[in-house]
Amino acid sequence: MLVKQPSARLLLIASLGIFAHAIGYTAGAVAGAEAATSTEELRYRVSHSVFGNIGTYINLVQSVGEMTTVRTTAHFLVTVLGVGLHREDAERTERWQGGRLISFVGITKKNDDSVEVKGEASGGDFVIKSPLGTFTAPATVQPANPWSIKCLHATLMMRVDNGKLEKVRVTGGSETTVMMDGARSSARQYEIDGATRYKIWFDQQNIPIMFSVDDDTGKVTFTLER
Repeated sequence: MLVKQPSARLLLIASLGIFAHAIGYTAGAVAGAEAATSTEELRYRVSHSVFGNIGTYINLVQSVGEMTTVRTTAHFLVTVLGVGLHREDAERTERWQGGRLISFVGITKKNDDSVEVKGEASGGDFVIKSPLGTFTAPATVQPANPWSIKCLHATLMMRVDNGKLEKVRVTGGSETTVMMDGARSSARQYEIDGATRYKIWFDQQNIPIMFSVDDDTGKVTFTLER
């Protein structure tokens, strides 16, 4: 039995149909990827209760689907009468998947000393390595970097400069106002108490517009630049 071969015209039409379908599928996939991708930069002005303005702190938050990457850059310089007393620079990267911290890499340089902290998810734990040793934390551990309102669920926090773990208790949530760029903004205030004490203010869109840390030398306040 002879099988009639398709004509060149039919082959061309079929090919064009497959090609058009592929273009449509690719365009849909790209559109879906674009819809699931977001980037937000949170840039803070940093001031000290004794030494005044001391630098900047930036969280660059990039999300693609269930994966979120937070890149943190910090530059602090404390001076008195033009003389530098303390310099601190840091570069850190957090990777989150489905709301869980899966990796952390941070290098913090204080004056002439440099400290590297690494952490990685392992089963139901998060294993942290730093010059202070190796620490094993539960999967719910939160770095001390309030880029998201999810930090309010923390019961254990990791110090981002040395990897040390601190048990914490979160309280607050009352409505208040904070001064930003000469104007008052509505916010909710929370306190995170542990070996280190933090205060965080979130606006109505759950953006951390301000946070403060009690330091040995005074209070350090981070104010979002609008």
